[in-house]
Amino acid sequence: MLRRAPVQRRSAQRLARILDACAELLDETGYEDLSTRAVAGRAGVPIGSVYRFFPNKRAMAEALARRNLDAYAHRIGARMAAPDQLPGWRAAMDVVVDEYLAMKRTVPGFALVEFTVPAPRESRQANHEVADRLLRLLAGQLRLDPADPRLRTAFLVGVESADALLQLAFRTDPSGDPAIVAETKELLRAYLARYLDGAADDGAQGAGGPGGGAP
Repeated sequence: MLRRAPVQRRSAQRLARILDACAELLDETGYEDLSTRAVAGRAGVPIGSVYRFFPNKRAMAEALARRNLDAYAHRIGARMAAPDQLPGWRAAMDVVVDEYLAMKRTVPGFALVEFTVPAPRESRQANHEVADRLLRLLAGQLRLDPADPRLRTAFLVGVESADALLQLAFRTDPSGDPAIVAETKELLRAYLARYLDGAADDGAQGAGGPGGGAP
């Protein structure tokens, strides 16, 4: 993805400016009209600086997608560590959905490049990585085994289902249709309950407990 990883702080800052510019231009022009020259101009760096990191715009967009996934995981981790966060996997799933919605609504370029570059849906593998990342992230707090193949499949099915439904929510309403978002959360709770009730330390919390109702 990256031709070379930045070593010095100034180089890392330049890379961040390039990715910020890439995200802004994605919102303005779309992926097809994105160009490395336009990104260099927006970032205020020589075109050679862009090529020092990326051979083409696809590699640049892939790096942006990687940054988005890292930011998403960080946001979930920070929310789960908050002292006022409700315990249990249902509350955790709400956090997973809510942080995705927040990024979709506020992060530049995220509407086109979430966790992968634009590509035919059948060729995408990003949701596999998202599912594994979420399982690893939540495993410690929820007392799950991240190597359990049944859980890995369950998280992948959950991510794929939520992805399709939340895309529908944003096609229906540019801000994300709240009714579809609510139904997405209910679907995740109902599906994952068969794997996580009892496996995750959810105590006596049921579907009507904290985090179990409609958002």
